Amino acid sequence: MSEQTPQALARDDSQRRFEASVEDYLAMLGGVRHLSGNTLRAYRTDLAAFLAWARREGVSPLDLTHRDLRSYLVDLTRAGYTPQTISRHLSALRGLYRWMQREGRCGSAAAVALSSPKLARTLPRTMSDEDARRLLSTCEGDDAVSLRDRAFLELLYATGARVSEVSGLGVDDVDPASAQVRLFGKGSKERIVPVYQEALDRVDDYVRRGRTRLVRPGRPCSALFVSTRGNPMSPDALRTVFERRVAQAGLDPSLTPHAMRHTFATELLGGGADLRSVQELLGHESLATTQIYTHLSVERLKDAARRAHPRS
Repeated sequence: MSEQTPQALARDDSQRRFEASVEDYLAMLGGVRHLSGNTLRAYRTDLAAFLAWARREGVSPLDLTHRDLRSYLVDLTRAGYTPQTISRHLSALRGLYRWMQREGRCGSAAAVALSSPKLARTLPRTMSDEDARRLLSTCEGDDAVSLRDRAFLELLYATGARVSEVSGLGVDDVDPASAQVRLFGKGSKERIVPVYQEALDRVDDYVRRGRTRLVRPGRPCSALFVSTRGNPMSPDALRTVFERRVAQAGLDPSLTPHAMRHTFATELLGGGADLRSVQELLGHESLATTQIYTHLSVERLKDAARRAHPRS
């Protein structure tokens, strides 16, 4: 067997150091930025895919060039990935390379300089008020599960919370006296969201008459929403509840809990709330993320005008 060339040895060393940096970067994201397990797994998958490509193509990750990254883009495109998925892969790479540069682990700015592919602007999926009413009407029973599911759906509709935030709620995070809920968003950032009385009543009814039947004696549990086995409900478990109720209501099966978040934001802007207030209520770091809902509100106004104007 012939010995490796100095170039091959340097390339292999670069790939090993890159792999170690990926692990350190993910540990930082989990320990410092407190990203969720699902988000970390997505980052790991995307970065592992890039490293596998670099090894296959003989690319040194710590000495990337624009040509290397363009080749990677071509490879992803040929594999049939959508522009959204390709953009996600590049976002993971840029975040890693920025961190490596700050840590003095890499001098290449190629990943940072390369812009994501242009994505078509898509408006968020929302629900009509009638859709929401039909969804809520599936939980009119007096059993513990119906009481729980109605409280869950009412809170989604009332707060615009992410399903992961609702999963993390404790009983004490809902304050009926102040008519507000304390949510912990991305990076464990706390925010306070006001809640209408109907939602508070449904939560109170569930806590008094439903949750007490679900929590197991001798097994203390502070989570607001608990399963039939008395365990805290994960985001995936709550998504399953949402999907089951959507099916029972005969609604579009592609609807997700995030549709209620989009509806919450759109209704607030349509009712006259200012963009900054909606940004705070949603827990968005950037105002640009919230601005998509202004476009959605304009589209709704256009639709209303087209339906109502006699010359339309």
